Amino acid sequence: MAGATDVRLVSCPQCGRLTLWNTSNAYRPFCSERCKMVDLGQWATEAYRIAATETDSDQPEGKG
Repeated sequence: MAGATDVRLVSCPQCGRLTLWNTSNAYRPFCSERCKMVDLGQWATEAYRIAATETDSDQPEGKG
């Protein structure tokens, strides 16, 4: 179990800057609100996508 004095640094997924991973960082895993909002914007504009394979349930009824 991690102690209260353990300091964990992680890279911000948006800009790569090292940032604290603890409850004092309200934007974790991001370093700032800006990086968090840039990431959200990329999801909203579909710059990020999760690959999926088409299944039978993806076909409209009456087809396939």
